[in-house]
Order: sequence, then structure tokens, then C-alpha cells
Amino acid sequence: MVALPWGRSAGRGATADRVTGDRSGRARLTILALVVFVMLAAIASLGTGAAGVSLGDVLVKWLSGEVLSVRDRVVLFDIRLPRLLTGMLVGASLAVSGAVMQGLFRNPLADPGIVGVGAGAGLGAVLAIVLGAFLPPAILAVAGMHLVPLAAFFGGWATTLILYRVSTRAGRTSVATMLLAGIALGALSGALTGILVYIADDQQLRDLTFWGLGSLAGASWAKLAAAAPIMVLALLVAPMLARALNGLALGEGAAAHLGIAVQRMKNLAILTVAAATGAAVAVSGGIGFIGIVVPHLLRLVMGPDHRFLLPAAALLGAGLLLLADIISRLIIAPAELPIGIVTAVLGGPVFLWILLRRRGIVDM
Repeated sequence: MVALPWGRSAGRGATADRVTGDRSGRARLTILALVVFVMLAAIASLGTGAAGVSLGDVLVKWLSGEVLSVRDRVVLFDIRLPRLLTGMLVGASLAVSGAVMQGLFRNPLADPGIVGVGAGAGLGAVLAIVLGAFLPPAILAVAGMHLVPLAAFFGGWATTLILYRVSTRAGRTSVATMLLAGIALGALSGALTGILVYIADDQQLRDLTFWGLGSLAGASWAKLAAAAPIMVLALLVAPMLARALNGLALGEGAAAHLGIAVQRMKNLAILTVAAATGAAVAVSGGIGFIGIVVPHLLRLVMGPDHRFLLPAAALLGAGLLLLADIISRLIIAPAELPIGIVTAVLGGPVFLWILLRRRGIVDM
């Protein structure tokens, strides 16, 4: 029985050609299909909303040379378009972060939150919401509406720095120590968040609830300009890790013999995940299951080759988050359901199926 990197074996229903065969052709077709999926989701997202502005009507007016009304321009270009771009970047960042973490830990159940970055970013946001009014007026004047996103971002980065110091000795980072430290920091962040929630007033509790469940309703060009460079940079760096993550699937020793600088790769992977996740949480709040479900589903279809898995994860993550955002806007229109609830409802059963499949209870 041949052990596979993801916990399955050739003796449990997997044929040799399925395990070792070349699936690059299928991977390319999958990526092409995902490009079409993202384009369709983007068009649907741009035409969906409580304002009643139809994308088709706007296109007709534009083609006929009619000047768009101020209301149409504001809805499309100042509300829906930044929301669309934010959703795509957040979904791509979370999914790619999940794929990198799963490759780093060699475990398909790994998630960006596993190292506590999401919890740290959430604590920073809660601090800003509950205690922001006590900051000096000069800081409030400078930060303005960006106080919560900035606090979330720096909370994620602070968590990453602590994790790095705890898990690194003599220039080498222990992934196992980082995992345990991430769990401890996540629990500590949760406890501190609970204390802040307890002392919050009614209005702050409403803000905390909506932000904690995740939403793209607050997307704007200003917030996008602050977070997009970080997420785009992380998405550009991630594919550079593909070869190293492929080698790491064989073990750290084998990867080192292949000429891979394992420690450097770990450092870059951790910083990439921290930057992408911290920036995503800063602008959208807590959105679960994208990072854990998307890479696993793609791995079943196109195999574990990170050269194809990482770009495919970015596309599927972007498309799924746009789809979840559309559902959140339509299901109780004209009000909006927090997008984190939608992703949990859709991702929870898939995650359960993943667990059952790994235990051999289900085959498909």
C-alpha cells in the first residue's frame, strides 16, 4: 500500500495512473473554466443590488450614447465596482493562503486561521471598535474611517511576529511549534475579544456582530486602495512558492536534497499568508471556509501540483466569494445577510464531507 501526501493510499480505491498520472491538461482546462466562471460572477455581482440599477439598462444607455444619471454612476462605480474588486481580491487571498498553508503543513485541513493570523486581526478590529473613541483626537483625525481596517491589519502582523519569534530558533522555524503557538494565540485573542465584547455598548455590539460575521457592504475605493497592494503582492509572490511546496510534499529532507531552501521557503510562505489574510480580514471581517474548502476541492479535480493549484485557487476563491456576496444581497433583500453566514452554510457541509472522506466513511 503506497502512502500519499494527503493521507490516502493507492490501496484504497486510487489507481496508479490517477495517483501519478499527468493531469496538467485537465488543470489547464479547469483554470480556463474558472476564468469564465469568475467573469460571469463579476457581471452578476455588478448587476445585483438593492438600488434597482440594471446592468443591462446601463449598457443600453451607454451604447445609445445616452448620458448616465448621477444615481447610476454612483451605484455602479462608487458602490458596486469597489465591492466587486474587493470581493475578488479577498476571495483569492483567502483561497491562496489556504492552499499555501495546506502545502506547508502537508495537511488538507489546514487553514489561514490555523496560525492565529485571523484571530489576531479580529482582535485588532475589536479593539478599534470598542476603544477607538479613547484614542487621541489627532490619531482619530488621521485614521478616520480606516481605523478598523488598519487595526485589523496590524493585529494580524503583530500575531505573525510573535509566532515567528516563538517558533524560530537558530534561524530555523518549526512548523509544529508554529501550529501549537497559533492555537494558543488564537485562544488568547478569542478571550481578549470576549472581554471587549462584554464591555461594549449596544451600538458597538451591533458593529462587532456585523463585522465579525464578514461583509463587503463597507467596501470603498479608499479601503480598496489601502488593502489591495498588499493582497496583490501576496498573490504575485505565492506562485513563486509552487516548486518548493511540491518538493515539500516529499518531506523536508527530500526537499532540501532537491535544492530547495526549506527555511527560506517557510519564512516567505508564512509572511505571504500573514499579509494576504491580514489585509483580507481588514476589509471584509471574518469570512470562513473559503481558505480550507477551495484548495481541497481543486486538488480532487486537478491534483496537488501547486503550479496549477495556486492560480486555480485564486480564481475559484474569487468566484465563490462573489457568488456568496450575491446570495447575501438577494436572500433577504433589500437588507443584506452577513457574507460569513453564507460561506458557513455552504462550506460547513463540504468541510464535513472532507472529514468523512478522509476517514474512509464516504468515497466520493
